[in-house]
Amino acid sequence: MAITDPLRLSASSTSRPATILGSIPGARLVPGLLLCGAVTLAALGLEQLEAGLFGHAWLEALVLAILVGALVRTLWSPSQRWTPGIAFSAKTLLEIAVVLLGASVSVGAIVAAGPLLLVGIAAVVVIAIAASYGMGRLLGLPHRMAVLVACGNSICGNSAIAAVAPVIGADGKEVAASIAFTAVLGVLVVLGLPFLPALMQISEVQYGVLAGLTVYAVPQVLAATAPIGAIALQLGTLVKLVRVLMLGPMILVLTLVTRRRNEDAAARGRMPWHKLVPWFIDGFLLLAVLRSFGLLPEMVLAPAATAATWLTVLSMAALGVSTDLLSVAKAGGRVTAAVTLSLLVLGAISFGLIRLLGIV
Repeated sequence: MAITDPLRLSASSTSRPATILGSIPGARLVPGLLLCGAVTLAALGLEQLEAGLFGHAWLEALVLAILVGALVRTLWSPSQRWTPGIAFSAKTLLEIAVVLLGASVSVGAIVAAGPLLLVGIAAVVVIAIAASYGMGRLLGLPHRMAVLVACGNSICGNSAIAAVAPVIGADGKEVAASIAFTAVLGVLVVLGLPFLPALMQISEVQYGVLAGLTVYAVPQVLAATAPIGAIALQLGTLVKLVRVLMLGPMILVLTLVTRRRNEDAAARGRMPWHKLVPWFIDGFLLLAVLRSFGLLPEMVLAPAATAATWLTVLSMAALGVSTDLLSVAKAGGRVTAAVTLSLLVLGAISFGLIRLLGIV
């Protein structure tokens, strides 16, 4: 009769649940997803606490998720067990969030702004991106980091950086550094901008347009314009929303440029469309078209926006957990200089548009 080794039997029995769990589709993602979810909840809680204490959330949950995640990564290095879920959160969930953002885009908002202002806003965004990218490269930033800073400053800050990152293949370190330094400067802009009307003798209308063209996020536009007056708030919000709509076309352009930059077949124009454009860009454009033609039920718009926000924050938490703060700090000086100069250029271009259109 064969005698079974009790130690071998014990080891076999204890490893069986792990084997069974590993055989369940998607089970390997669970540890990393739970970790990123915990960081996300912490970031959302901190945002609420911040708003309760100061009246405004100067640092959004998206930024806080990166900071909290990076702090976790500094204190504890996740093992291989956590990697699949973290990677899935940082890439796939972010791509899904970009798709859902399409439901918030409507051609009606563009039409409402008027043709001259619309063309002006588009010109400001394009010129600012080109100038910011050029300055970033001159300061020694890598190509992808320069693109992230340029799009973040010129379109809608953190959201633009998060949306552009998967298109250009930016890694977690580049995204974290771009968002961290852009976010800090964004808060300083919101705090300092309301002093401009008195210092430069500009009207409430001019200030509203300027704020809409320069401030990063929609909530920050509200915070920057509300102290000046209702007209500034309304104009600032409208201009900002139209500026945000530039994200879709810019992502599409970056997709085409990136593919042609990296692949010879694309450069010769022989790559099929479904390979040239990532699936999430197709999804974004589809939802934008459906929304513009009123084919999306109103009841799905708010849940889609909420889901996009949660998934983006979750993705940023994953990037934070994957980020080494020391490596981010090394890029600090150049990124700060690039972000600051980019913002100054954006402000100068915005003033030029106000003068050109004769806004008083």
